[in-house]
Parts: sequence; structure tokens; C-alpha cells
Amino acid sequence: MRFSPGLLLLFPLMSPLAHAELVDDVFDRGELRIALEANTPPFNFKEGDKLTGFEVELGEQLAKEMDVRPSFITTDDADLLPGVETGKYDVAINHIAMTAQLKDRFDFSETYNEKPELVIPFQKGNPAFKASLDKALQRVKADGRLKALAQKWFEGETPIARTQ
Repeated sequence: MRFSPGLLLLFPLMSPLAHAELVDDVFDRGELRIALEANTPPFNFKEGDKLTGFEVELGEQLAKEMDVRPSFITTDDADLLPGVETGKYDVAINHIAMTAQLKDRFDFSETYNEKPELVIPFQKGNPAFKASLDKALQRVKADGRLKALAQKWFEGETPIARTQ
């Protein structure tokens, strides 16, 4: 049997370890799929038909910094993190505190709130996505937008984290 160099191009596709990085999927779609519950003011909730709140505005800012559009998907607690884990959603922005149990299942952004430590979970094994999300979050922190959002929505109160 003669070996064709063209077959070399197929080997990465046949490898079970070869998969697209989440960041590639997000940029190919041009949107960041953000799961949240939309029932926990002031974090995220509906005013009439309009989705609003601290985390909605944060998600909008992060997507803008990543040069994609935000796509918010409202869901319930039973689907929120399992949906992120399976890739149905890219991230969950739902005032989630990092726990030891969640560290086994997800990778996380850097914190967007210090006390309590709130983070954005996403599928494990996506270092380029983490770098992109963290850079976006750093820019939102550095120019004061995150602080302005917190002042707007919490008026000096300390947010309360959810634990899963």
C-alpha cells in the first residue's frame, strides 16, 4: 500500500482528542451563548419582556469586548450548569460561586466580584477561551465599567452568591 501525504491532513480529524476550542465555536457563530435564570433581581430578571440586571449588562459588555454578540438563554437551575457542561451554552452568568465540587466539572473566568467570589463557569479544557474571556473581563474592570455596573445595580450592597 502506498502512503499518500494527503492522509496526513485527515489524522487530526480522526483523533478522539481533536476538538474545536470553545473560542473558535464562539467566534464562528459570532455570538456568546449566555445561560441565566432571569428570576433573581438585581442580578438578572425580566421587566416585562426585557431581560435586564447586573449580569445581563455584564454579559453584554463581555461579548462586546470579545467582538461577538451576546445571546441570552433563560433556563432553570436544573439545566443551567448541565447545559454549560454539555456545550448547549457557552457560559453561565448567574452569580455562581466557585466551589470544590464545581472545580471538578468546569473551568472558570477570573472573578467578577470579590466578596463573595463570583465566577463564570465554562467547559473544561478550553484555555484559549479562558484567555479571551479573562482579557475581556480585565478590560471591563480596568476602565471602571464593572464598578459602575455594581454601583448601578447594588448601590453599595454586597451581592449574595449562589452555590450549586
